[in-house]
Amino acid sequence: MTTVLIIVIVLALIFDFINGFHDAANSIATIVSTKVLTPFQAVIWAAFFNFVAFFVFSDHAVANTVAKTVKPEVVNGTQGMIIILSGLVAAIFWNLLTWWYGLPSSSSHTLIGGFAGAAIASAGFDSIDSGMIMKTVIFIVLAPLIGMIISIFITLVTVQKNFWLKIGIITVVVASCVLFIPFKKDFERWALLALGVIFVGSYFYNYLRGENAYRTSNMYKKLQLVSSAVFSIGHGGADAQKVMGIISAALIAGGVIPDFDHMPSWVPLACYTAIGVGTMSGGWKIVKTMGTKITKVTPLEGVCAETAGAITLFTAANLGAPVSTTHTITGAIVGVGATKRLSAVRWGVTVNLLWAWVLTIPVSGGLAALVYLLLHNVMKF
Repeated sequence: MTTVLIIVIVLALIFDFINGFHDAANSIATIVSTKVLTPFQAVIWAAFFNFVAFFVFSDHAVANTVAKTVKPEVVNGTQGMIIILSGLVAAIFWNLLTWWYGLPSSSSHTLIGGFAGAAIASAGFDSIDSGMIMKTVIFIVLAPLIGMIISIFITLVTVQKNFWLKIGIITVVVASCVLFIPFKKDFERWALLALGVIFVGSYFYNYLRGENAYRTSNMYKKLQLVSSAVFSIGHGGADAQKVMGIISAALIAGGVIPDFDHMPSWVPLACYTAIGVGTMSGGWKIVKTMGTKITKVTPLEGVCAETAGAITLFTAANLGAPVSTTHTITGAIVGVGATKRLSAVRWGVTVNLLWAWVLTIPVSGGLAALVYLLLHNVMKF
């Protein structure tokens, strides 16, 4: 049991590392395509803020959701270990395959699909928590739509030529959110307020200096450093938590801890470190797809897309919903492209991405089921 548990933990951290370089594009695609940072600078920037998420996301609500995707009585003992191991092997294979072809599929849904598929192969459909799965499926649709809607709104406000109207809208929206949204943590309230102050302060500074195309472009390049950092924190918090949930499930199955609430402190530290190191390794094929193939992105649009993506990720984390950072930022990029004109979005590329999204959970589930049958019937743990 101890050997299998160690193998599961090592594979989980390998998956987390792969998740980092597979999804590096989510954090750095726009900032690289707009040439605000070089690729090397961008991955260091994103990796650092991936790890910063360790200090921001402390309630681990998403990890709890993933850990409970399969019912606790199913993920128990050696059988539970084989289920988790099968899911991880399938998830790693699908992630590497989609990375090879430059498709920004969801690492989150790959992991959840693999975990659920192996459990179904072991104990039937009653083994999975349909409520948890449904929450994930719903957000496959909602995450890109929310990201797109928010990015359209932010872009339309940002390109507003009436300076005082723009400042007024931002002030009212931020103030309303700070006052009326029931944030779980005060940090999030203050972070949103700080983000609003940074944007308003930047606009005022640019306005007082005398707006022109050169100064405005430089302002958005600097703001993109902020928006990219915030999105990278959201990415680290959203994706590292899923692996934390899988490792916690393995520790419960191995009898190391009684339940999720007793997760050791080394688990989140290891997961945030692994995804940060993975992000530093980059994923240039997907960067090209995200940063140039969907639509051409300027620094202004990069700021809007990343800010919209970050808001979506932080909101989902509050709800404990395991959303895909890939889906979220893709929707946000489509949104900024659509504000120029619908033809600015390369819909053919977008449709291919949608197919990858739709297929991820069932394909990962099917692969995991096959791996489970192999391990269960041939290797005889």
